[in-house]
Amino acid sequence: MIGAIIGFAGLSVVAGALVAALFVPGATVASNAVTTTVDTFDSLPSYLQITPPAQASSIYAKQGGQDVKIATFYSQNRTDVASADIAQVFKESTVATEDPRFYDEGAIDVQGTLRGAISTALHKGVQGGSSITQQYVKNVLVNRCEQQGDTKAVDACYSQVTATTPARKLREMRYAIGVEKKYSKDEILRGYSNLVGFGGTVYGVQAASLYYFNVSAKDLSLVQAATLTAIINNPTNLRIDQPTNVKNGSANGYALTLARRNYVLDRMYVNHYIDKATRDATKALPVTPAITPSVNGCESAIAFDAAYFCKYVELSVLADPAFGSTQDARNASLDGGGLSIYTTLNLDLQKVAQTNVSAYMPTSIPGVSLGASQVSVEPGTGKIITMVQNTNFDETSTASTGSTSVNYNTDYDRGRSEGFQTGSSFKAFTLAAWLEAGHTLNENVNTATHYFPGTAFKNSCANTSASNWNVANADPAPANMTVLAATADSVNSAYARMGTSLDLCKILDVAKGMDIHAASPVNPLQTLPTMIIGTNYIAPLAMATAYAGIANNGVVCTPVAITSITSTLGTKITPTPTSCTQGMPADIAHGVSYALQTVLKPGGTGAAAQPGDGVPIIAKTGTTDAATQNWLVTSTSRIAQATWVGNIRGKIGFYKYYVNGVYGYSLKFLMDKPIIQALNKAYGGGDAFIAPPANLIGSVAPAPTTAPTPGTGTGSDNGSGGNGNGNGGNNDGGGAGGTPNQ
Repeated sequence: MIGAIIGFAGLSVVAGALVAALFVPGATVASNAVTTTVDTFDSLPSYLQITPPAQASSIYAKQGGQDVKIATFYSQNRTDVASADIAQVFKESTVATEDPRFYDEGAIDVQGTLRGAISTALHKGVQGGSSITQQYVKNVLVNRCEQQGDTKAVDACYSQVTATTPARKLREMRYAIGVEKKYSKDEILRGYSNLVGFGGTVYGVQAASLYYFNVSAKDLSLVQAATLTAIINNPTNLRIDQPTNVKNGSANGYALTLARRNYVLDRMYVNHYIDKATRDATKALPVTPAITPSVNGCESAIAFDAAYFCKYVELSVLADPAFGSTQDARNASLDGGGLSIYTTLNLDLQKVAQTNVSAYMPTSIPGVSLGASQVSVEPGTGKIITMVQNTNFDETSTASTGSTSVNYNTDYDRGRSEGFQTGSSFKAFTLAAWLEAGHTLNENVNTATHYFPGTAFKNSCANTSASNWNVANADPAPANMTVLAATADSVNSAYARMGTSLDLCKILDVAKGMDIHAASPVNPLQTLPTMIIGTNYIAPLAMATAYAGIANNGVVCTPVAITSITSTLGTKITPTPTSCTQGMPADIAHGVSYALQTVLKPGGTGAAAQPGDGVPIIAKTGTTDAATQNWLVTSTSRIAQATWVGNIRGKIGFYKYYVNGVYGYSLKFLMDKPIIQALNKAYGGGDAFIAPPANLIGSVAPAPTTAPTPGTGTGSDNGSGGNGNGNGGNNDGGGAGGTPNQ
């Protein structure tokens, strides 16, 4: 006890000396020990850089021309507000309770400092003695630690700034003096109110007001303000969002918070902010929370049919070095950077797309694993305009169908999909390679041959030999036909014959030039003969991007989902922009477009989806064996889109399968027609496609009299895998069968 008294006396002398040094300039200091303490104090840094606190980031999309928030991300749910947007009654309750001398004292609460000295001397830890300015300093230091990103660095920093030592209190006091010199009392109170914790991930008065009472901070009532001020004292134990808590729950009327709230009201009365009648009437009221959770992440975007797009944006941010050089830095930027992320998504068109996809493909069908998706891209900019699918978004699920986080439209690194075999929609690249090799659209090719030995194909980039290939056409075709007619009718045997005149590696190079790539490393691009008619696994977004490039005179632009980003400080962050390259020569793109315009015309394989609005449009259907995968990829000069319907797992053949009474093979057309119409209406008529030079169109050459390759195989509709042994599926498709893995 004697030691405690001596300690108390010593600390009191030091505290008194500090008070004299701080508030009475030129005061005489009589003790060498005290002089040393004051000198040490004076040597501490006084400037504290006030960095913006961790704040929620938000994602926006366009609706009716206006920016609409569709999702929020945070590690700390906080939204800074101006002083004018904080209710005066909250400011008064906080000052009355936490620091009643706030407006009259300097940076340090003198009485509290002496009280803290007593507590320390009696070995009760470093307590009390904290003005609102000192508390603000501590919270700034803690928040700075939390924004360091690296977990170990955060822990070490936090231990330092929260250690119960006199040194820490002295440092806070010194910083507090510097803060008071730079900021007004109102600015300090505003900063404190925006920074302080209110339990869980709720930080700052605005987020707390919305979460606990579903009102903005500026609209807080007296009882609500007093309750929030009460929670500040011990956010973990006094939060009022745990009704089943035995010590502080709904059963006992949140007893701990109620007691503290009434103490707050007493302090407001004592400090003349409210009168006795108001205090007593307010103390008689119960604690009545109106918990309104703020959904963290893309779940809230479900309401806008935009959760999968939201997840694509999130993953794009986390992979983009524009948001930080390390993964930890990018995570911190999204969860605490207070970013306003404005995206390319058009919610009005998104609704049309979702409505039509959902109308024809249910979320799930018992006994089968089927899916459908649609995505659209703007030529020349790479902007993603729509992105939908038939499933319900579930952040935690990797199921194949039903409720899942798997995004059918994207690559694996942006949504966990492994892509789908494209069927004949890949023929656009075979056609481009054909034209680049000096052939023409009106050149006649033999369609009667169905059996092709592996040796019939040149493959300059791979050492593997292809197996023999049996190719079938579902519908009868003339023995010979022009490449133009074979494109409109999507005749497999014609394209197989064209492939024997080309280098398979060149076909793949053409596709890669248009940003075609494997959706996942699990299924890398292959240069087997079956590739000619679409057996590689590619994401719908990649196909839409490539067709947008074809329509854009061969200039392909990588897809982007973000238009601009603004930080809480108003500074702009530039995300990695689209990269536009001349993926194929303009003349070749014009030749491909010339041929693909026949697909939606009468007699073409996609005529059922013809929008009938007079807008020039290129298109290609795609179907793998037995119609297990179905595609329609289209583009005008202003908007491209890809629609996919098919098996996630299994081999259900849409030639013999009905979905909700609709013939499976027709689903893509029924979905797509109103979507294309809406896209064309929103983006205008578009320009007519430039005609290719005459040397690419060519004249109709006499049909060959004999088939140059031996073989009599007739093929079938049953594919046997993507290894070159598959039988050709039909006039519109695939050839190698197999089932995409998801």
